[in-house]
Amino acid sequence: MGDKGFSVFGLIFCVASLIQMLHLAYGDLSYSVPEELKRGSVIGNIAKDLGLDLRALSSRKARVDSDGTRKQYCDMNLSTGDLLATERIDRENLCGKKASCVLKVDLVLENPLELQHVSLHVQDVNDNSPQFKDNLIEMEIRESAEKGSRFSIQEAHDADIGQNSVQRYTLQKNDNFILAVDGNAVELVLENKLDREKQKEINLFLTAVDGGIPQRSGTVVIHVTVLDANDNAPVFSQALYRASVAENSPPNTVVITVRATDADEGVNGDVTYDFGHVSDDDVNVFSIDHKTGQIRIIGLIDYEEISSFEIGVQAKDGLGLTAYAKVMIEVSDVNDNAPLIYLKSLTNPIAENVSPSTEVGIINVQDRDSEKNRQVRCSIQPNVPFKLVPSIKNYYSLVSTAHLDRELVSEYNITIIATDEGSPPLSSSKTVHLSVADVNDNPPVFEEQSYSAYVTENNKPGSSLCSVTARDPDWRQNGTVIYSLLAAEVNGAPVSSYLSVNGDTGVIHAVRSFDYEHFRSFKVHVMARDNGSPPLSSNVSISVFIADVNDNSPQILYPSPEGNSFMTELVPKAAHGGSLVSKVIAVDADSGQNAWLSYHIVKYTDAGLFTIGLHSGEIRTQRDISESDSMKQNLIVAVKDNGQPSLSATCTMYLLISDNLAEVPELKDISYDENNSKLTFYLIIALVCVSTFFLTFIIIILGVRFCHRRKPRLLFDGAVAIPSAYLPPNYTEVDGTGTLRSAYNYDAYLTTGSRTSDFKFVSSYNDNTLPADQTLRKSPSDFAVAFEESDSSPEVGL
Repeated sequence: MGDKGFSVFGLIFCVASLIQMLHLAYGDLSYSVPEELKRGSVIGNIAKDLGLDLRALSSRKARVDSDGTRKQYCDMNLSTGDLLATERIDRENLCGKKASCVLKVDLVLENPLELQHVSLHVQDVNDNSPQFKDNLIEMEIRESAEKGSRFSIQEAHDADIGQNSVQRYTLQKNDNFILAVDGNAVELVLENKLDREKQKEINLFLTAVDGGIPQRSGTVVIHVTVLDANDNAPVFSQALYRASVAENSPPNTVVITVRATDADEGVNGDVTYDFGHVSDDDVNVFSIDHKTGQIRIIGLIDYEEISSFEIGVQAKDGLGLTAYAKVMIEVSDVNDNAPLIYLKSLTNPIAENVSPSTEVGIINVQDRDSEKNRQVRCSIQPNVPFKLVPSIKNYYSLVSTAHLDRELVSEYNITIIATDEGSPPLSSSKTVHLSVADVNDNPPVFEEQSYSAYVTENNKPGSSLCSVTARDPDWRQNGTVIYSLLAAEVNGAPVSSYLSVNGDTGVIHAVRSFDYEHFRSFKVHVMARDNGSPPLSSNVSISVFIADVNDNSPQILYPSPEGNSFMTELVPKAAHGGSLVSKVIAVDADSGQNAWLSYHIVKYTDAGLFTIGLHSGEIRTQRDISESDSMKQNLIVAVKDNGQPSLSATCTMYLLISDNLAEVPELKDISYDENNSKLTFYLIIALVCVSTFFLTFIIIILGVRFCHRRKPRLLFDGAVAIPSAYLPPNYTEVDGTGTLRSAYNYDAYLTTGSRTSDFKFVSSYNDNTLPADQTLRKSPSDFAVAFEESDSSPEVGL
C-alpha cells in the first residue's frame, strides 16, 4: 500500500472516530471503527458518551472485557475515558464476507456492578487486491470453435466486501476475444474465428479491478492454445452446491459430490475436477477427488473459528475446456466447548467483620458454542458462607451469606462449577482461594479465672512469684498480648512498689522483700491487652500469700523483760508438790509451728524443787517444800519456738519461800529517806494487817472445804495474778501459743502511795489453788542484798 493509500485510510479513520453512533436497542453504545486501526488509536470517549465521572472510573474499577473473543482488541484509558485500540483489527479474519461485522465489548464497573455493552462496527478498508487463483490460465480451444463461443474464466477473489471488492474486469485488446461479465460469471467470447495455421498460441491479459479508493487490481495471463477439435465444454449439474457438516467431523468424511458432464466423447468428454479459488486455510481442510468430484474433510473443522466455507470448483475436459461452480458448506455447532470461568474481580483478603450480602468478587462465564450449547448454569459447592448471584448477562456476583470468623475458618477454597445446556452437557470448574483478614474482635482470655502465688517472707527482691498467661485467637498484632498491673494500693502503698509484671511473658516478680508479720496476703489485678486498634483487654486477680519464716524469737511478757526491775513471787511454805506458784508468759510473732513455744528451766537454785510446764509455762512445785530449802529460789527459764532453726529467749524468775514478809530479814534493814520513813512504816503496818486478815479468811474457807470433802491436804494449784499491762493488745487473740489461757482468772489489788514497792494480793477461782500470801515488786537497789547470789547469774533474752 502506497503513501496515498495510508493518507486515505487515515482520513477514513478520522471520520469514523469522530462520528459516534446513536444508542441502539437496549441502550448499547456503538462506534464505527475502520479496520487496520493502529494500536493506541482513540475509538471514542466512553466516559463522555455515557455521562460517567472520570473520578468514578478508577474507584469503580472500570475495565473493558471482550465478548467471547480470544483477543483483547481494545482497552480503556481511566484518566481520560478514551476507548483505545490495542490489537490489529482485521475485518476479513473476524467476519469474512459477512456484510456486517460487529465486534462486541463490555464496559464493566463495580460497586455497584454495572455492565455497558459497546458495539464496534468494523468498516471495511480496501486493503486487499483482487487475486486470481493462478497467475497463468491454460486454455485449449479448437480452431473449429464457432464465433460467439464462450469460455468460462475463474473469477478473481477479493477479501474485501462491497465497493472494495471486485467491480469490473478488463481484457487486453486482441483480435479474437472479447470479455463478457454477468454477475460473478466471467467468460471469454470468441469474436473472430481462430486459425491454427496463423497463430497456434495466444496470450491474453485479464485484469480485475476493485472499487476502493485507491483502486486495487490483479492480473492473470490467459494462455490459449489453438487445437483442431473439442466442441463442448463441461457443464456442472448445479451452479451452486450447498452442504452442511458438523464440526469436529472425522477426517475422510464426504461432504458433497459435485458433478459435471461433457457432451464430447473420448478424451474430449473426460472430465476432471479441481478446486478453483480456495483460501490457504480452506486448502488444509478439504480435498476433492479429481475423478469423482467428492469433496472430503482432511483437516479440523471448528465452528467457533469458521462457521461456513465458500469453495470454487472447476471441471475440465481432456482438451482444456473448463466449467466453474461454487460450493457453500455450512458448519453446524457441536457442544465441544466447556464453559470458561473468568475471575474478573476479587476482594482478597476479606475482613472477617463484613456484613452478610457483601459482594466479594465478580465472575464471568463464557461458552464459545452457540445457541443452547452456550447456555450456562453456575453453582458453588455447599457448606461455604458464600453464594453466586446472577447479575448482568453472563456475570455473577460472589456474595457472602453469613458472618465470617477468622478464628474458626481463616481461608476458603470456593469451587465454582459451570455447566452448559448442551447434549451431553459439558462443565468446568474453577477454585477461588479467599483469605479472611483478621479484625481485632477477641479480647485476651486468661487460662485461669484467678491465680494464686505463694512466697516465703524475706524473699529476695526480683524473684518470680508466678506466671499468668492470656490467649488471644486474633492474628499478628491483634493477637499480641501485653501484660500490666492495674493501678491500686496495697496497705496504702502503690502496687508497683510490691510487684512488677513482665509485659511480654506475664511473669510476676517481687519488687521488695515481704514480711509475714507485716501482712500475710494481698490481692492485685493484672490486665492483658492486645495490640489491636482499638485494643481489647481483660483482667484477672492474683492472690499473693506470704508464708511465714522463723525469723522472730519468742518475746517474754511475764516476768517483765525490763532490765531495771524484776518480779518476785512469794511461795508459801505449806505448798505441796504440784502447786502452781507462777507462770512464764511468752508470745512469738511468727505463726504455725514457728510460734509453738516450749518452756525449759535451764538453771535453778535447788534441783528438783520446781518444774515448768513444757507448753504452758506454768511453774509448779515438784515436791513438798521442806525447811532445808533455801528461802531464795532463782530460776532461769528458756523459751524456745518450734521453727527450723529454733529461736529462743530466757528470763529469770525470783521466788521467796515464806509465809510472812516479816520473816524476810532483808526487809528489816531497808532504810528510807527521812521524809518518807513514817509513810513507809504505816504502809507496811497496813499491808501486814490486810495480809493477815486475808490469809485468815482464806484459811477458814479452806478449812470448811477440807472438812466437807475430808481431804487430807491442801493443793496449791492456782495461777499468779498478772497485770493486764503485761499483755499487749496485739497478742490478745493468740491462743495456745505461749500466752496465758483464758481458763485462768485473776484479781489484782495494789497499794497506793509507795514509790518503792507494789503489793499484789491474788486470789484464784480454782478450788485446788492455795492462796498466795503476798507478791512483792521492788527495785534492784532494794533487793541488792537479798538476791546477791542471783545477781551473779545474768538475765538472757530480756
